[in-house]
Amino acid sequence: MALKLIDFYTRGFISGADFDAIAPEIESACAKIRERCGAGSDFLGWVDLPERYKTDPSAIEELAEIKKAAEKIRSMCDIFIVIGIGGSYLGARAAIEFIRSQQYNILPGSGPQIYFAGNSLSTFDTTNLIKLCSDENKNVCVNVISKSGKTTEPAVAFRIFRELLERRYGEEGARERIYVTTDRAKGKLLQLAREKGYKTFVVPDDVGGRYSVLTPVGLLPIAVAGIDIDAMLEGASAAREDALKPGSDAVKYAALRNLLLRSGKQVEIFASYESRMAMVAEWWKQLYGESEGKDGKGLYPASVIFSTDLHSLGQYIQEGTRNIFETVLYIKNSAPDLPIPADPGDVDGLSFLEGKPLEFISKNAFLATLLAHYEGGVPNIVLTLDSADEYNLGYLFYFFEYACAVSGYILGVNPFDQPGVEAYKNNMYALLGMPGAENEARRQALLQRLESASIF
Repeated sequence: MALKLIDFYTRGFISGADFDAIAPEIESACAKIRERCGAGSDFLGWVDLPERYKTDPSAIEELAEIKKAAEKIRSMCDIFIVIGIGGSYLGARAAIEFIRSQQYNILPGSGPQIYFAGNSLSTFDTTNLIKLCSDENKNVCVNVISKSGKTTEPAVAFRIFRELLERRYGEEGARERIYVTTDRAKGKLLQLAREKGYKTFVVPDDVGGRYSVLTPVGLLPIAVAGIDIDAMLEGASAAREDALKPGSDAVKYAALRNLLLRSGKQVEIFASYESRMAMVAEWWKQLYGESEGKDGKGLYPASVIFSTDLHSLGQYIQEGTRNIFETVLYIKNSAPDLPIPADPGDVDGLSFLEGKPLEFISKNAFLATLLAHYEGGVPNIVLTLDSADEYNLGYLFYFFEYACAVSGYILGVNPFDQPGVEAYKNNMYALLGMPGAENEARRQALLQRLESASIF
């Protein structure tokens, strides 16, 4: 098993009787996944996805097409722009930084530089990315990822970068450099791709965005980074096999989260000891925040990177409001040993560490922090991952996806919809002047309400 859950540091907060009491709810939640009978069951395609890539001829062919496209992009492009927001980019970026590091664009031998656009409306960020792409010595490719093609942030970014490519290479040249990941059968983006002749990949109908990292949504950019997607899928397949077993760690994690919520904990802090985990944490926050934060329910997902954040948020975690718990991920074999050098003058008073690997210090910082926070009244769910490679990352992605579905059903919500995100979109479309009588009426009402605030 690539990942192991340790619940010792939740003792005193959760009892065996608590587990006995929640057992029927756990079984009901698992049955909803097995039998495809829960709310949102049309979006359970991710459950068997790792197996489909082994046995389903169309999925096997799709995987081969992803690898073929990735090799073409790697051979002809110096810069690869991935356009998407939320689940359309977080998983891919998380995987690339986890395997290649946050410095992947400047490390030798990594292939094209990979940048992400369409995940904000920042003029500053977009302008700087345009400058990078304007270097005539750099060939540029683009992958736009959007099921509808109408989400504002990626749609605007795609307009900008499609125009840049067509101006630079002409329509024919741009056709060879634009890849579209979108709906199988409908939508303006698919229509455009067919008209222009762009290579297309499918966002599966039965897989929602935040569960889509192991579909073409995530696999194409990950493969362009030179990452072994076969090994990732093998890890996910092993995680699926483990998760479906009675009493699995994925199910136990779902149960622990809900029991801690019922005990009065309102915030879950995802903690890790590697900067390479920063975007994995962002992916995790969307997965759990968007899946469970509805109907006035859910834990608030936050994240920290230790030991860095021990010098900023450590004080609050240690002695602040006792409404938090931590889920701590520790990678056992993160990197090759880096021994601490000798200093004859012992200026820092740390000569007792001479010759010891940096990993030894990190491990003991983890253990020291775990004990301090637990004894300070913060329950800790500990997850250990065998190593930082593709297999283990695929396992980790699937582990959290399965646990999230179970946890959402225990909580009593649909883990696969996100009705709340439409509120800001409807307001934004109205304020931007999208045509339509309903939008105009909303716009006038919003402007009237904003007038008193005098923001601009």
